[in-house]
Amino acid sequence: MARRVFVDTGPIVALLDRRDTHHQWAKDEIAKLQEPLLTCEAVLSEVFFLLSRVRRGNLTLIALLRDELVQIAADFSFRDHWAEILDLVEHYSTVPMSLADACLVRLSELERDCLVFTTDRDFLTYKRNRRQPIPLISPF
Repeated sequence: MARRVFVDTGPIVALLDRRDTHHQWAKDEIAKLQEPLLTCEAVLSEVFFLLSRVRRGNLTLIALLRDELVQIAADFSFRDHWAEILDLVEHYSTVPMSLADACLVRLSELERDCLVFTTDRDFLTYKRNRRQPIPLISPF
């Protein structure tokens, strides 16, 4: 079984916005993946907001979701992990950490054999279980 890939806001926006600095990189990386991209509701909220300024951005995202090329991680819910997520946001308050980033870090703690697909350099600072680097697909 392939490693699960949890996608952050940046690569989704880059994929759907041709003007994004990481557009070609995101296309190339996604072409290498065979499994659907998994994410959380907090990431989708950020993506929908950012794509509202991109022509047909939200419509294309809706199509990706309907075609299940991007999926919500079915076994993850903020409700079940709120204490750990809020602890992460508090711990990294000087970065600062977004709710979406905290959810992805928590997902990486729960799924040891995973990758986080991101354009966010803050993931070089974040640690899962407070001490382990998070395996990344990133442009840096």
